[in-house]
Order: sequence, then C-alpha cells, then structure tokens
Amino acid sequence: MKKALVASASALAIWLPAAAMAQDDTVKFGILVALEGAFAEGGADGVRNVELAIEQAGGMAGGRTIETVVAPTDTTPDTTVRQARKLIEQDGVDIILGPLSGSEGIAMRDYAKTIPDHTVINGISGALETTWVDPAENFFRFNLDGAQWGAGLGTYVVEEKGWTKVATVAADYSFGYTNFLGFAVDFCRSGGEIVDRFWVPLGSSDFGGVIASLPDDVDAIYLGVGGTDAINFLNQYSQAGAETNLIGGTIMADQTVLTSRGRAKEALIGTPTSGPLAEDNPDEAWQNYVAAYQDAFPEDERFPSPSLFGVGYYVAALAAIEALDQVEGDLSDGQAAFKEALSSMTLETPLGPVTLNENRQATGSVFINEVVEDGEGGLKNEFKARTDNVNQTLGMTAEEFRAMGLPSRDTPDCAALAEGG
Repeated sequence: MKKALVASASALAIWLPAAAMAQDDTVKFGILVALEGAFAEGGADGVRNVELAIEQAGGMAGGRTIETVVAPTDTTPDTTVRQARKLIEQDGVDIILGPLSGSEGIAMRDYAKTIPDHTVINGISGALETTWVDPAENFFRFNLDGAQWGAGLGTYVVEEKGWTKVATVAADYSFGYTNFLGFAVDFCRSGGEIVDRFWVPLGSSDFGGVIASLPDDVDAIYLGVGGTDAINFLNQYSQAGAETNLIGGTIMADQTVLTSRGRAKEALIGTPTSGPLAEDNPDEAWQNYVAAYQDAFPEDERFPSPSLFGVGYYVAALAAIEALDQVEGDLSDGQAAFKEALSSMTLETPLGPVTLNENRQATGSVFINEVVEDGEGGLKNEFKARTDNVNQTLGMTAEEFRAMGLPSRDTPDCAALAEGG
C-alpha cells in the first residue's frame, strides 16, 4: 500500500500535457512523510490528502503545473533530514510539505535554516520548540502545535466528568511532552492533581511494567500515545483487566486507532480527547471536505473520514497552492513573495480560518470529542465543545509562557500552575 501511494504521488504529473512540463511552468512539491514506524498509516493518509488538494486545484498553482516527489521517513530526525536533503539536492523540489512527527519538526526547523531560498510548510508535526525556540524564517506551520491541541481538555474533564485526580502515560519525546503540557496546564489550573507521570519510548511494544505500576486511587489515566503504540497499549491494558477511566491525548483516538482491528480499542468508549478536528463537525467546509475525501479514494484504501495526519498535510498543501496563486507562481528572489503571502494570509480550511503569528505558527480552533459507539459495530468521535482563536501561548503572555519552561518530563509544574490560578 505504501509503495502504491509513493508511486501514485510521484506520478501525479505524468497525466499532464507534455507542453506544460517545461521547467519554467512547473512547481515541485516534496512530500516529506513518515511511511515507516508507529505513524505509517497516518503518513499514508497524509499522501492521499496532498493528492486530493492538488486534484481539487486542477493540478495547478499560480499558473504552474504541480509535480510531486514523496520522501518516506521513519519519524527519526536523522532520516528526516537525509530525505529532506535528497529532495532539495537531488530531486530539485521548490517546496517541502512535512514532516509528520514532533522531533522531525525540530530537525527540519534547523535544516530549513541551511536552505533559505526554499520553503518548508509543516505537515502535521506538533512539537512546541519547532516554531517557539529560534524559529526558521522559511518554516511555516499551519497546524496548531501539540500544546494548543490540549487546550480545554483539562477544564472539560474536571467540570464535565468530575475527574480531578489523574496519573499520566505519554510518549517520551518532544511531541509527547508538548501535547501533555497543553492538557496539564488546563487541568491543573482547573484544580486537577497529577499524582504520577509515566513516560514510554516512541515505538514501544511492551507496556506491561507501566500498566502494573499505574495507581488505583485515581479518577482517570491520561494517555498521550498514538498509532501502533496506542493500539499496543490498549491491547495490554485490556488483557490486564484494567478499567480506569481514560483521557486521550490528541493522537490517542485518531482514525488510525479507532479503525484498528480487535476489540481492545473498546476500552476507549467514553474517553474525552482534544485536537484540531471533530469528525462530526457540522460546518459546511468540513462536511464538503469529508465528502470529497470519501469520493476520491476507494473505501478499502482510506479511513472513514480523514485522519488528523491527513488533515494536516491537506492544509499544508492548501497553503502552498493558495500562496502560489496569490503571487502568480513567482518563486524568484529566494521565494520572497511566496513566503510573504504565506505569512500574511488568512487561510480558509475545513477546520476554520487559520492565521500565523510572528513565529509563522498557526492560531486556530480546538475541538473536544468523546469516543462513542457508531451503531455499526465500530467507534467514532462525537463532538462536545470547541474553543476558537487558541494561540501559541495558550492565552498567557509570552513572558508567562516562557517562564513556565519548555515541555519536558517535569514541565509543567502542576502545583505552581494551581497556585497561579
């Protein structure tokens, strides 16, 4: 399946008229995406969604024919930079769309500084540091970061569920820290208490030790893992007979998990999560997008609705196409006009309007969902609440946010947040 997607994406330009293929009339997108590792299925959906955005644009942007090259990664920073370098130096791409995972994003921020005449538009990676710490002027992120995705979830579980005492299990890398921070800031400020924190390596297969160590006297367990890690955890959690309430990080109840085989995922029923989308969002733009996605790909080659990973890459492609249209395909002078268009646009997306701050980081909407049965033997997310205009500092001043410290195993300090209100 992954090979077919790569071949399909790489061949998008083949059907276009030969006269349109002259170098001056083309623009080349490099799709930097994880097709190996825990998020491989999400990465495949990312490729599908770039294909969809290009097809909807008629294969053109700014009067130029769009060509694509897929560069598969395994979510490790070294592989990501190596593949990005190949895209620039060997494949001659103009714009990179990607990467997918948190630590990949930090690595691409640094690599972007070595290619100032090119542009990187983030795929869906969500580590805070990518755009918060010494950001690259040619790196643009039209998705919210992981901390923003956690906004509102803590308040929801305290006020709507009455869960005030939790233990947490999250992935031990940059995105895991960032997504946890967003939840913890909100939860602790709402009066919640985090009694224990457990960190697990990305790509884990054995969670037995962590599950055995989870405390019994808590209202819920926060789970900040995703992809095959989430599936493995749920299988072992169910086998252990655990029944504590669950709170999901943003990638815990994505389509990649809800459509997995087996019954262990049923442990997620009733689990609240937060993130950039709601599958049953009634907004016309979202409904039209879902319908287009479903029509574009056979049912057995896609998810029931676009995954979080797919949506991120779709929005990145929309941004590239819109900016190219605005500047009529002008990529001269180190792509200066194109970058300015990206910086200043209000991008209309299926998730609502997105604008960028001075760090070229998105401000947008966060949705609270709960996992429910879909009536057909499967699971789905049900929309519960929405918060708009969530910015990078979670409503704090930049000074307050910076004083809290960068996301880590120990940051944020729940006691300090509770004292600060």
